[in-house]
Amino acid sequence: MRTLIGVVMTLVVAGGGLAWLDATGAASFAGLDPREARLGQAQWPQPGSPGVVVQLWPEGVPGQIKNGGPESFVDGRISNVHEPTLTMFRAPAAAATRTAIIVCPGGGYSRLAIEKEGRATAEWLNSIGVSAFVLRYRLKEYGHPAPLSDVLRAVRLVRSRAVEWGVAPDRIGVLGFSAGGHVAASAGTLFDDPDGRTASSLDATSARPDFLILVYPVIRLTGIDAHSGSAEALLGASATAELRERYSLDTRVTARTPPAFLVHGGTDASVSPENSVLFYQALRRAGVPAELHLFETGPHGVGLQPGFGTISDWPKRCAEWLAGRGLLKAPGA
Repeated sequence: MRTLIGVVMTLVVAGGGLAWLDATGAASFAGLDPREARLGQAQWPQPGSPGVVVQLWPEGVPGQIKNGGPESFVDGRISNVHEPTLTMFRAPAAAATRTAIIVCPGGGYSRLAIEKEGRATAEWLNSIGVSAFVLRYRLKEYGHPAPLSDVLRAVRLVRSRAVEWGVAPDRIGVLGFSAGGHVAASAGTLFDDPDGRTASSLDATSARPDFLILVYPVIRLTGIDAHSGSAEALLGASATAELRERYSLDTRVTARTPPAFLVHGGTDASVSPENSVLFYQALRRAGVPAELHLFETGPHGVGLQPGFGTISDWPKRCAEWLAGRGLLKAPGA
């Protein structure tokens, strides 16, 4: 028995395989060894959570800042990330569709809204039979290309261990909120970018997501619709206009960008809804299937909270889109 980020885990042998049990006795992921996770990170998920933490870079985080200080977890937000992880929330076996979604919380590349846009999203996805993998990615302390490297490593890791983790390697999506939407859209447009490679053997595994879900995403890093805070945190205060344009992701869409579902509120005063509109238009020009829900009203950062009018129904619309693409039925069902 050992403690993993505040969760007591016990190794048992069942049905000829290994499973890790949490403090409640509930089975965790078969074959997952908690030694893959490292202590010393902010205590998330909280004790008693079904989430299980796996290191993205067990061989060592590329370019890691030494003595960068501890992570902070305050009011449901994590900052100062130096050990990127995936926290896995597996769909209940009876309802599992074998679809997986990597969740990228937002926070302007300065912090991660890990509870509101991470755990809550994972719980919703589990309720519709989807396994969720919440990504704790590096932020302004590193800047580009660290978040890109982290999300592409996450896609490669889930795909390479799909059988072990009970998901299908061709049903792996990335969902992102706000600046996490920029991370997700980066995965969908820059999956073959050299900046996303680290000379690891996992680089041979495809990092292209099979679909994207972008919720009030940051897309533009320059121009009238740019989110300047995300641009500065990712690229630095002295980034050239050319660099900011290069990572304004509506300019990077190709025919190989995966199908996308987009959500934005028309009264978002933090990230202009034109960010979603421009990305949607780029997808249309490239012939990529896409669905945009632009609600008349809706502030930034609603997450999955009720009470904000029709934008609060976006998870229902998204589930319909996933079902329409056959992603809410197990393969062969």
